[in-house]
Amino acid sequence: MAASTTTTLDDLFANIIKEAIFVSQETSLVRNLVTTYDISGEAGKVVQVPVYGETTASALTEGSDMSSTAISTTSKSITVSESGVQALLTDMAAKSAMGDVAGDLGRILGEAVAKKMDKDLIALFAGFSAGQGTAAQEITVADIVKAAAVLSANNATGTPSAVIHPYQAYQLKSNLTNAFVNPNGGDLQNEAMRTGFVANIAGVNIYESSNILIDGSGDAIGALFTPAALGLAIKWDINIEPQRDASMRGFELNATACFGVGELVDAYGQSLTFDAAL
Repeated sequence: MAASTTTTLDDLFANIIKEAIFVSQETSLVRNLVTTYDISGEAGKVVQVPVYGETTASALTEGSDMSSTAISTTSKSITVSESGVQALLTDMAAKSAMGDVAGDLGRILGEAVAKKMDKDLIALFAGFSAGQGTAAQEITVADIVKAAAVLSANNATGTPSAVIHPYQAYQLKSNLTNAFVNPNGGDLQNEAMRTGFVANIAGVNIYESSNILIDGSGDAIGALFTPAALGLAIKWDINIEPQRDASMRGFELNATACFGVGELVDAYGQSLTFDAAL
């Protein structure tokens, strides 16, 4: 009987899919910071997201009936479309790999889909009508605090998050750990020195992402926003279908996802345009 150096292909595919789904959901940074709509059970490719306007309460007079207040709504449309990536699992690799071929392939496919989702959401940052910073200007803690103040004044709901380029994050950390710039940094200053990561500034969770592109002038556009500012509609999350390619002596692993992104409430986001050069 022939010896086997790997699990059956059915088991291998199952492990690839599990790893890809886990990696896609865990490593997609921005998708976890926005409002997500699961439209897998709905017909069509467009979701209409209602956006409710503000209303106010007024003082009442005892014994007098209240009058109804009209609550106006607008809607934002998000259109979903397919994105995909393909990898080839050869028979030789499946039968002779020394490492975890299922984990490696699942991770590669999952990361590819996660990066596509993040890049599509990040592309919306430049669409916010207001923001902080200008080209060639280095980001500071004051810029984060100011942007957060604007969102607060706009009654933005939810926990604010900021996503910036790693080089901008370096500038921000340097700003926090510089005794001259920030002589009273206290625990926040010490945390930046110890770990190189600042979790929260003035109630804003700060994240860095290499998926933010640097333009030809050495600048990059991040953003500070609450979940209600941006939306992600998912028709189906990452799905992997194997297809046998006999002439290649292997299987094509076709990974697809169907999703769309859109800006929901412009006033709940601020673009952050700053220098991104070390």
